[in-house]
Amino acid sequence: MAATGDSVSRVSAAPRRPVHQRILNSVPMACVIYVAVIGLIVYGSYVGARNMGYNWQWYRVPQYLFSYTENGFQWGEIVIGLVATIKLSVLSFALAVAIGLFVALLRLSGLVVGTAVAICFLELVRNIPLLVLLYLIYYVIGQIFGLDRFWASILTLAVFHSALISEIFRAGVNAIPKGQWEAARSIGMSTGQCYRYIVLPQSIRFMLPPMTGEAVHLVKSSAIVSVIAVAELTTVGRNIISDTYMSFEIWFTVAVVYLAVTLILSVGVSYLERRYAVVQ
Repeated sequence: MAATGDSVSRVSAAPRRPVHQRILNSVPMACVIYVAVIGLIVYGSYVGARNMGYNWQWYRVPQYLFSYTENGFQWGEIVIGLVATIKLSVLSFALAVAIGLFVALLRLSGLVVGTAVAICFLELVRNIPLLVLLYLIYYVIGQIFGLDRFWASILTLAVFHSALISEIFRAGVNAIPKGQWEAARSIGMSTGQCYRYIVLPQSIRFMLPPMTGEAVHLVKSSAIVSVIAVAELTTVGRNIISDTYMSFEIWFTVAVVYLAVTLILSVGVSYLERRYAVVQ
């Protein structure tokens, strides 16, 4: 019985693998599935294009990525469009985080008017399609305040995603035990100091996964601003197709560029998630 007890205690004391190790072990299988799905999509598109008698011209695609001219190395139109998309996404996300944090704090303030304003903002934005919101801001608000296409697009994306980000902030703040608030108040901290030094630093680890998904969502949503002719990646792709009629090649290239950006973003934040993982 003693030996059995010792063996049981040794088994119970055996350390479990950390969460991030289990995640890393599942990555190869996820990559295999990912590549298989992409391969099926590419193969299906190839077969469909061949049945239509489509003339593939992949050899012309590199010139829209980079080229060498008499003036030296030049970036292509697709890369220039990618830079515009990244700039648009970064500015929109930064503004969305600021608005979302303000709305979340307003809703958590306990003030009747503040809570009502925050709820009205959330319900209004969440129930308006992004395309309609873009038209409203560009053709109505933009004309009143003199916003050009680029800044109207930034404001649209920021407002739309701030509603979702505010809920992420609210959930992260509510995840902090009430004992933390009581401890901070007991040493004389104000509400602002509680948020700054106690609540928000701890809630980051809870907010990272959904915030990453929202950032990826924003990058993909930025393609919609092509309807008002903002010179970002999707607009550039459409312009190239109208000149060359290389629909399959250009759209595949644009899709791969978007995929690369979102994957790099996801991998980078996955590292932060592992670093600030919640210890169970």
